Amino acid sequence: MVKDKELNETKNSEIEGSDIEEKKNQIPEKPKKKKKLSSKEQIALLEIEKAELKDKYIRAAAEFENFRKRNIAEKSNWIKNATERLVIELCDVVDNFERALHPENEKNRKSFEKGIELIFQQLENILKKEGVKKIEALEKEFDPNFHEALAHIPSDLEENKVVAIIQNGYTMNDKVIRPVRVAVSNGEKVEKK
Repeated sequence: MVKDKELNETKNSEIEGSDIEEKKNQIPEKPKKKKKLSSKEQIALLEIEKAELKDKYIRAAAEFENFRKRNIAEKSNWIKNATERLVIELCDVVDNFERALHPENEKNRKSFEKGIELIFQQLENILKKEGVKKIEALEKEFDPNFHEALAHIPSDLEENKVVAIIQNGYTMNDKVIRPVRVAVSNGEKVEKK
């Protein structure tokens, strides 16, 4: 029994010894001590680091400012050129008006009228392609979202109906860009003489 105890103790001490060796192998070596810097050297290193960070900050700020300016310039150019295609098409309309106003044969009134009608249709088609629509208002119920009443007059139409259009109004992509200026019936009948 004594021998068994001794064997167990020997085995335990061997196991413990091997555990200690494994732990020693697992413990990282202490980092070698760096040369201790003097206060002046530490200050100098911090000054260098500060200068580097300041330089990075200044460069980043300048880069952002350049980006901002470039973005503003691009947006400005985009706005200037956004209507270029429309203006080119309108130039064709202006050319056609010029030809219509200076016909080769002044006696031909019918062709002049037909030319003006074709130019008007050309202009309407250009506006339609851009999503512009004329607001229909005549004899319709007055709607302040689409109409601007300039007069309240007697009419054979019932009250609050649009009697006359003074100036056409338009929507662009379902947004009112100019309301129709109208005269509205006040409900009183027109007296006949």
